[in-house]
Amino acid sequence: MKMHLPVLAVAGMVAAFAATTVAAQAQNVRVRGAIESVDGNTVMVKSRDGASLKLVLKDNANVRGVVKASLADVKAATNVAITSRPRADGTLEAVELRIFPPGPFNSFHGDWDLTPGSFMTNGSAQTSVAAVDGQVLTVEYKIPPDKTDVKKILVTPKTIIATTVAGSKDDLKPGLKVFVAGAPKLPDGALDVANIQVEKEIPPPQ
Repeated sequence: MKMHLPVLAVAGMVAAFAATTVAAQAQNVRVRGAIESVDGNTVMVKSRDGASLKLVLKDNANVRGVVKASLADVKAATNVAITSRPRADGTLEAVELRIFPPGPFNSFHGDWDLTPGSFMTNGSAQTSVAAVDGQVLTVEYKIPPDKTDVKKILVTPKTIIATTVAGSKDDLKPGLKVFVAGAPKLPDGALDVANIQVEKEIPPPQ
């Protein structure tokens, strides 16, 4: 029995670390709303549910401006994030399509909170095929630890298509809409923000 104790101890440490990581992720807050005021690195935002949120931007926070794009900008292997809703026949119809620059990317498919019943598919665009009312994109995404799968998503003329461009804290002005994918809470309840998207040509996903 003693020979198994180190293994059990390590397993316990791994489980504790995993639980801590999950707990930390669960505490992250997603922000959708409009800027009320800006004071240095402190940005007050009125969220879409009416709550007033205090965002504290890191000194090196990454600010991105949201601008218009088109389906022609989606090439093979382009990283995309697509919010979709199922039609009555089960087809996923894109509400919004965001084009991401090359580089590290959180690839997944799962439930999303943009609207009730919506999904988010983050992945690599593979093919685009014409459909009666748009284009059907095939998007490949990762399933941990080492598998992949695909989703076919219909992009229609009503789909909002956008990308982001490099910005700065000077772009954060009262009245503009912002989006933060996830930020941990500081001890005083404020949000510690490392990445933020702000309205430039069009609003970020609200």
